[in-house]
Amino acid sequence: QVQVVESGGGLVQPGGSLRLSCTASGTDFSISAMGWFRQVPGKQRDLVATVTWSGIINYADSVKGRYTISRDNAKTTVYLQMNNLKPEDTAIYYCNVKYLATDYWGQGTQVTVSS
Repeated sequence: QVQVVESGGGLVQPGGSLRLSCTASGTDFSISAMGWFRQVPGKQRDLVATVTWSGIINYADSVKGRYTISRDNAKTTVYLQMNNLKPEDTAIYYCNVKYLATDYWGQGTQVTVSS
């Protein structure tokens, strides 16, 4: 049973930082990719950052230079270091796992950027 769990969200002031974590379990074979998406109520879920099994990283233009995605050696945990946060970064952040041609999602963690 594949499980995806995120943590690390919270309330932060503009210009502040947060670090999100996501761990996948129940994956007996290599995960194709892991990444982060975010969603604002009433809006679509948008890509934030992803990393493939081979290490290819992709960022949304809106977060380039501010966010950094990384992972552990086992490639089952990913992190999202978010710096210089802006109010428009406020969203529920979801961890995505692509495994055996299937997308798995975490429960989401709320990030709120407000003064």
